[in-house]
Amino acid sequence: MIKHFYLFIVLIITLPILAFSNIGSVHQVLNELKFNNFETATKITKNSPLNESLKGVLTAYIQVRKYGCEEQLKNIVPLKNDTYFFIIDNLKNGLHLYYNDGDEINAFKKLNLALEKAIKIEEPFLISESLRAILEIYNNQSAGNDEKSHISLLNIYKNNLTDRYEKAHYHYYYFRLKQRYNKNIELLDPKIIQNAKETITDLRFKPLLGKLYISNATYYFYYLKKKDSAITYLNEAKLVFKNSKHFLDQERFLAASINLAGYYTKTNRANEALSQLDNINFINNSGYIFSLLKKYYWKKKWEAFESLKVYDSSYFYKSKYFEHEFNLKQSASLFKISELRTLEKEKKIVQLLNTNLKTEASRIRNRNLLIGSLSLIIIGSILGILLYKNTKRKQRIAEQNREIEIQKTEKLLKEQELTAIDAMISGQEKERQRLANDLHDNLGSTLATVKLHFQHLRSNKDNPKIKNIDELYSKTDNLLEEAYQKVRTIAHEKNSGVMANQGLLPAIKNLAKKVSNGKHLQIEVQDYGLEERLDNALEISIFRMIQELITNAIKHANATEIHISLTNHDSLLNIIVEDNGKGFDAKILPQKDGMGLATIEKRIEHLEGTFEIDSTIDKGTNIIINIPI
Repeated sequence: MIKHFYLFIVLIITLPILAFSNIGSVHQVLNELKFNNFETATKITKNSPLNESLKGVLTAYIQVRKYGCEEQLKNIVPLKNDTYFFIIDNLKNGLHLYYNDGDEINAFKKLNLALEKAIKIEEPFLISESLRAILEIYNNQSAGNDEKSHISLLNIYKNNLTDRYEKAHYHYYYFRLKQRYNKNIELLDPKIIQNAKETITDLRFKPLLGKLYISNATYYFYYLKKKDSAITYLNEAKLVFKNSKHFLDQERFLAASINLAGYYTKTNRANEALSQLDNINFINNSGYIFSLLKKYYWKKKWEAFESLKVYDSSYFYKSKYFEHEFNLKQSASLFKISELRTLEKEKKIVQLLNTNLKTEASRIRNRNLLIGSLSLIIIGSILGILLYKNTKRKQRIAEQNREIEIQKTEKLLKEQELTAIDAMISGQEKERQRLANDLHDNLGSTLATVKLHFQHLRSNKDNPKIKNIDELYSKTDNLLEEAYQKVRTIAHEKNSGVMANQGLLPAIKNLAKKVSNGKHLQIEVQDYGLEERLDNALEISIFRMIQELITNAIKHANATEIHISLTNHDSLLNIIVEDNGKGFDAKILPQKDGMGLATIEKRIEHLEGTFEIDSTIDKGTNIIINIPI
């Protein structure tokens, strides 16, 4: 009797300790999962004193949280009377049904079973875990939830907050609730917004902050009509989720990118939308949510090409969208049919034996549906291939036309350059001829007269008979002054430059006008403070540099818009040449023969000026030149 009594005492003492140990291990695992520490959670599970069934279901739950589905451990022995096993198993199954199969109805059933059991045993850790899963599905769908049920769940959540992590999520879901059911977010209670900002912006909760950015983007774009703010929010969300390897963060990154492409299209920026979509990678992503995102990816591509009036590509991606939507609906229907059949077999075996004809008819319909689907896919694939080839052919033709336009522009620039050189040479020859005539006709005769006077003075300096010697000196001096003034006049006229007929600014504007064409190239010239002419040599040098920069922007950068700005301020000439071309690595100047960028830089150094390049790949190039004058 005494032996049994001691054994009873030991059991009474040991059972609470074991129960507390089980609770502690489960809490530790769930706490690590909050911050996606999957390896640590797995290690704690493996080394915990839990029984093998509870370890198995916890391991499977970790896999669902990490990958969105249960990869292994299918043969877990269930514990019928274990509350913790029941809660974790339903959480696992609910999230698996949602993330992998897209079965929201049965996912809610499983998650609600877990929540009800957690409430019954008054376990805040498991209540919060269940509520977060349910509220997340609520936020991702528009149907199946209302404000009252939402508030009811949030009140339960508020009364079971265990730490700052849960508090941050509570304020996020509360803010989302008010955002969903209030048409003007600016009229929300400031305390709601302040609580959300203070708790969510903690760096440990970055995924939560990213989710807030995505929900704000939708609200600002469609309800507040603040489209620029919405685009900013989506770009911020992408930065949050960009490098994460967790499948949920990858899903949110894809969602932000696809939504951003849609916003670009709706704001007449379809080319940016296509660039955004081309950078999206669906490799190694599976499950219902990623499949759903793929459908919207095709839709955004279709809408972008339609906005650009590229109808063959638009039709191709529109076909891809409907094909993908059809497959999703077919998969959902087959899944539900399979589930219903399983339930019927379990409940009413006898009735199924009496409905063989219906089953056979259903099988035939399914077979016909499958054949029709395969035929549709094959026809769609053939059409897609034909559309793809046709698109490629049109792209090649467009590229060839562009090359022809570039060659025409290059030819025009070369002709302009030759014309400028011929004009310069002709001007120089005329200037030399005019200078020679001036020297011969004006200065030559004056100097000849001075020479005669000087010889007369030298030969008669000691002749006392010469009475007007002083007058002769005065005339000689006047003639020398006249010769000096003529030299100055000739020098001043020479300094007016070869470009006297035109000048730097008119020459540049004339070049821009001749090179521009409204369809493929537009060159704009702006000036400030260039009312007076510059030195002729400097004007020619600047003209040749700008001419070369225009050639580079058209020939190498494929630019369609060029902006030239010339500003004379405080004896400093500032020249800015901007283009919207494909850009290049500004750290490495392209080494070309002739007057390339490196040669221009050397010329500017010789003029004691500065030369800066600001170029971004696919964004264009800015070249800034400062020359003292």
